[in-house]
Amino acid sequence: MGGLLYYAVAFLIVAIIAAIFGFGGVAGVAVQGAQILFWVAIVLMVISLIAAAARRI
Repeated sequence: MGGLLYYAVAFLIVAIIAAIFGFGGVAGVAVQGAQILFWVAIVLMVISLIAAAARRI
């Protein structure tokens, strides 16, 4: 899961740099990619926590 967050941050950095240089389309796509990867990582973390809690019971 750490890889997903790494790529989310990488996409966010690309979006910021693209926005600074005026590439609005590239920045928008990069931000969307970062958001998708971030939420996928969050969902996987929640599933992992639930599975770990279920194993302890």
